[in-house]
Amino acid sequence: MSEFLSTYGFLIVTLLQAGLLGLSLYFPLQAGQLSLASPGFYALGGYAAAILLTNPAFAGLRDALGNAMFPLTWLVAAVLAGLLGLVVGVPALRLRGIYLALATIAFVEILRVLALNLQITGGAIGIFGIPQAFGFQDRWQYIFLFGPLLALTLLFARQVERSRVGRAFRAVREDELAADAMGVPPTRYKVLAFVIGAVLAGIVGAMSAPFLNTWNAKQGTFDFSIAILAFVLIGGSRNIWGPVVGGALLTGLPEWLRFLTDWRLVINGLVLVVASLYLPQGIVGALQRLRRPPPPQRPAPVQRAEVQP
Repeated sequence: MSEFLSTYGFLIVTLLQAGLLGLSLYFPLQAGQLSLASPGFYALGGYAAAILLTNPAFAGLRDALGNAMFPLTWLVAAVLAGLLGLVVGVPALRLRGIYLALATIAFVEILRVLALNLQITGGAIGIFGIPQAFGFQDRWQYIFLFGPLLALTLLFARQVERSRVGRAFRAVREDELAADAMGVPPTRYKVLAFVIGAVLAGIVGAMSAPFLNTWNAKQGTFDFSIAILAFVLIGGSRNIWGPVVGGALLTGLPEWLRFLTDWRLVINGLVLVVASLYLPQGIVGALQRLRRPPPPQRPAPVQRAEVQP
């Protein structure tokens, strides 16, 4: 077992991380918002953790708290991401569709350029030598951080779906004007979904900084935004398991096909094309349709025999 975890532990943690980032995009989509801002909040959370764990200004705090410093970085990242999500979400979520997507892409690029030019973030080089969380000796041990976080996030998402908030999300997604007419304020719930996704992405970033041992501006890019969106669309955007399945498939497939060298990237692209064409509801959506019983057939109308005079 230890040999298996030593070999595949890094990949397992990466799959868990991909599922969490997919879920961070899933929440805004539940309210009908095509947001691509998750990598920006992910990068923000990582920088917050990296600075708190390496900057000499916080050496006294690190010595005083010990391992409790790591949960503190998660809390700080969550608060910063939530506040920034609120500041960005209130004006940006007045936009819809492709305009909102472009606005969130611009937000990600602004954060990336700031990270490249600020001294506290290490500029283009980034921050190195981030200590391992709780003194972990092997990367696979991060399963004990990302695994529970994924389980709690899925449980939270399930509870939200069944609550009044979840019903409001669906109402806004299906018809914003009708929801507003029924007393459901669209802006409030769109901002709430956006902030929930931002907080989750920030926490994942704070956990990922020690896992990767380094953090730089490459962690939050436009390409990464498209990758996370693909996790949700391929897995399915109408079920909480969709982002997890899509993230695991698109992250793990290139590794599982590594023996094919350069052809593995071609196969990965073919999976994206085929799934987009033939699985419009995603993999999980297609499986749900297969499990549904066929609709009951109406009995054929009985034809009355004509009486001959």
